[in-house]
Amino acid sequence: MRHKRSVFAAGTGLLLLVVPVRAHHAFQAEYDDKKPVHLVGKVTEMEWINPHAWIHIDVTGADGKVSNWMVECGSPNIMLRRGFTKRSLEAGTELEVQGYQAKSGENKANGSSVTFKDGRRLFVGGSNPDDRNEKPESK
Repeated sequence: MRHKRSVFAAGTGLLLLVVPVRAHHAFQAEYDDKKPVHLVGKVTEMEWINPHAWIHIDVTGADGKVSNWMVECGSPNIMLRRGFTKRSLEAGTELEVQGYQAKSGENKANGSSVTFKDGRRLFVGGSNPDDRNEKPESK
């Protein structure tokens, strides 16, 4: 009986460890490193939520049509350590964003870096190829 309880407890513990790991996606599962994007627009919202912060940006296309993009960033803790504050990305802030588009084709990207109008550039990624010092090409 004691052996069965130990096996059950060990199995339950392993299951609890696997669930969070499985819930957190890898870059390759959701984003395409063959589809780099270069977005220019204005911040509409910044979400400081775990496990990833999100920048929402309105991008005006060549045809004049405005589309809203969601840009996934590292965790809020990572963003703070890289120089961002909650005031860094207020609505209306003009940005250039480098990153990689979602495999689904929707207006969602995994961010690599953002460049502010004054030329400051900050790395925002947490799980993309640029973590290995590769640079995305412009789209």
